[in-house]
Amino acid sequence: MPSPAKTSAARIVAAARELVERDGHDALAMAEVAAKVGVRAPSLYGHFADRAALLAAVELELLAELRRVLTAVKPSRDPVATLTRHARVYRAFAKQHPRGYALIYAADADRSDAGLRARADALAPTLPSFIALAGDRDALRAARVLTPFLHGFVAMELAGAFRLGPGIDAAFEHGVATILAGLRTRRR
Repeated sequence: MPSPAKTSAARIVAAARELVERDGHDALAMAEVAAKVGVRAPSLYGHFADRAALLAAVELELLAELRRVLTAVKPSRDPVATLTRHARVYRAFAKQHPRGYALIYAADADRSDAGLRARADALAPTLPSFIALAGDRDALRAARVLTPFLHGFVAMELAGAFRLGPGIDAAFEHGVATILAGLRTRRR
């Protein structure tokens, strides 16, 4: 009878995610992950082929969490109100997990089929509101207008790039409102 595993893939991913959040994904070392879960580094390779596979698993977990927090937004009859709440939740998620968020958008992020599906699934809770706001035909186009604003704003905020005084929250709200008002006007 084989001996029981000393750790699990879930524990390894949790440890790696914690280390990514602490030090960033570029600093993730398999030996440090192994030490965190109480095994030797070679034991990790029974669960993950390599460091890239482990980072991909961390990324999938982060995207699943983003989907959960977006899904938790209670939709209203007004798609603009719902999308505004989604935008706030997206920003809060990024600020709560700044280095994990950076991993999701890193140049070496997971581009496998599973990774691409997870990206689409993460933002899927917003699509009904985009459809209600822009129509079936233009929903994806509308999402492609708001999402880059959100990412750009959040990335700049996390990098400390807004140094010209206070009002960052108001600027965020103004940007979201302006984009959504433009999308609403375009539908008419």
